[in-house]
Amino acid sequence: MSSSSSVDSRSYRAARQARAALSRASRRAVMAAAVALGATFLMNAQAVAAPAVGQPAPDFIAVDTAGKQHRLSDFAGKYVVLEWTNPGCPFVRKHYGSGNMPATQKAATAKGVVWLAINSTERAAGDYLKPPALDAWMKDQSAAPTAVLMDEDGVIGRAYGARTTPHIFIVDPKGTLVYAGGIDSIASARPEDIKTATNYVNQAIGEAFGGKPISAATTRPYGCSIKYKS
Repeated sequence: MSSSSSVDSRSYRAARQARAALSRASRRAVMAAAVALGATFLMNAQAVAAPAVGQPAPDFIAVDTAGKQHRLSDFAGKYVVLEWTNPGCPFVRKHYGSGNMPATQKAATAKGVVWLAINSTERAAGDYLKPPALDAWMKDQSAAPTAVLMDEDGVIGRAYGARTTPHIFIVDPKGTLVYAGGIDSIASARPEDIKTATNYVNQAIGEAFGGKPISAATTRPYGCSIKYKS
């Protein structure tokens, strides 16, 4: 083989190796960029804040204790109360056992308000109730929600930033969140405190139907922490 041919061969191999190295480097760069981009999407998804009063209420679909599907947007044109609940919580038992929560539900639905009780307790929690048991408990309490929704995976609860049971949200006929907070003004598990507390839900609904701005649109929720699925 001539000296010229040998040089050409070495040059060809060097060029091919350089192209291969560049290709591998390019693939690594693309993969690194993809990973970084994916992480950004993930961080953004995790950083999405719960809606504040005045913002659109997140739409959702959920199945109730009877197996019927409900979608929040189906109730457009009506006020909707969302109540996070868990019968295993002493704060929830305070408001149901005293008759306060059922009375508040009945007062609201009598005005045409849709009341959706939502249970975001995960299935593995010790106080989780299956749909038939939760439905039976509600009936024993003479509760009067429009429906009791199951949210065992916590999707709805996390979308709203629900933290406690109870935690109340009110959505207006246009789909805007107009109230978020506690059921009343005294953060205790004592039923005797109910009679001297301001019922924020009754107050907000009364003001809304009276054409007035809601005077206490954001209050502090209190109760048991929601046992979300990890």
